[in-house]
Amino acid sequence: MAKNTASQRIALGADHGGFELKEKIKAHLEGQGYSVHDCGTHSTDAVDYPVFARAVAERVSRGEADLGILIDGAGIGSSMVANKVPGVRAALCYYTASANNAREHNDANVLTMGSGFVGPNLALQIVDVFITTQCTAERHLRRVSMIESGAEPGEPSGGHSGATVQQAHACQCQEKKMPETQMTDSIPEQDLQRIVQRIMELTGSGAADLGCTTLACGFCKTCAQTNPELVRQFVEMGADRIAHQPGAGDLPRELAASIDHTLLKPDATTDQLISMCAEAKDYGFASVCVNPVNVKLVANELKGTNVKACSVVGFPLGATTPEIKAMEARRAIRDGAREIDMVINVGALKSGNDDLVYRDIRAVTEVCMDGRSICKVILETALLNDDEKVRACQAAKRARADFVKTSTGFGPGGATAADVALMSQAVSGTRMGVKASGGIRDLEGAQEMIHAGATRLGVSAGVKIVKQAKGMTVSGGNSKDKY
Repeated sequence: MAKNTASQRIALGADHGGFELKEKIKAHLEGQGYSVHDCGTHSTDAVDYPVFARAVAERVSRGEADLGILIDGAGIGSSMVANKVPGVRAALCYYTASANNAREHNDANVLTMGSGFVGPNLALQIVDVFITTQCTAERHLRRVSMIESGAEPGEPSGGHSGATVQQAHACQCQEKKMPETQMTDSIPEQDLQRIVQRIMELTGSGAADLGCTTLACGFCKTCAQTNPELVRQFVEMGADRIAHQPGAGDLPRELAASIDHTLLKPDATTDQLISMCAEAKDYGFASVCVNPVNVKLVANELKGTNVKACSVVGFPLGATTPEIKAMEARRAIRDGAREIDMVINVGALKSGNDDLVYRDIRAVTEVCMDGRSICKVILETALLNDDEKVRACQAAKRARADFVKTSTGFGPGGATAADVALMSQAVSGTRMGVKASGGIRDLEGAQEMIHAGATRLGVSAGVKIVKQAKGMTVSGGNSKDKY
């Protein structure tokens, strides 16, 4: 349950790793009229996070702040420190759903986040959800009271003295083990630390030794074999695209692994297509995305590499029948496509015929599942309002698509960070990715989409973006070109 709470007092704190994100959150909150007390730190000079975590938590505990927000590198340590302070219920959140749950179900009063795993745009969404959501249901309030009193389930919260209850609780906890079904809403701390360490290895010098060439969306075989569901959850939080730190390894290779190198112009020549494939192999792009007529050529050029051939279907209008789209996808897969980008029936969506939208998508996803290929669903977001975007994502989720994608690149507008964030939230809790496409022409634009939640980028300027990431000088070219 959410309401306008702009009168709330908020204590804000961070260590040096979270300083820049703290400043963005501070400006965001003050711009909305909140009273913000900045507990520091006030620069990027190295400091100890427990100092600032305790300062925020104590303000909340003393009633000098209604809520607290803490940012460090991973968010874990600050959460531990804050929860040592009486009266504080700190929750580590990596996405909006967990922020909503922390407030609505647990009445958390301190939010902690990791700046190494949450981009600025997502962080602001998490903050907004956290500070505007209230815990009002009687059953949740009863359980929060049990947290504070230390009462056992079924025991009146005021039935024993605090010391007696805590002693009984400590004894019984040694004999009880929480069933796995009760742990599905949280990630065990030791697993989270292990995954953080693994991601650090993959984005540093250790990645080459392991034979990894990409961090894309949970496909790292080593991690997936160890704990695939946990890795997928962590990827969906955004860690796979924002964990890299300056000087920690080959950023361009990782950035390239999230790019679909795209050439969808009707006048694309054979020489241009062959050149595109050569660039994709050189830079390690995820795929080369082309029109169906060019799939066989591209698949042959990419044979023996990790770069996939990708074909569009129902492109660019989406105004063909489900049966024709299925036939088109089947032929593209037979010609060598391993990824399919299909356009939805936009008119059906805007007419409220969600069942037809679902059946249209499902016709293609079934073909892709049979052909062991990835299916991405293009929404053409520039033609849709927010409700229609969410409904389209829900249809794609129901049809078991692998990605939702913003745009064809031929519509009235391309990808925006707001659309990517909305789509990312709409498919959260699944294994689905979000592909941003249309109008992404440079490194800054690519990073903005990744921070908003995109796990794949559809661009025709892939080489330019990777060169910019390497710090290389990039010469002109027509930046207004579409695919």
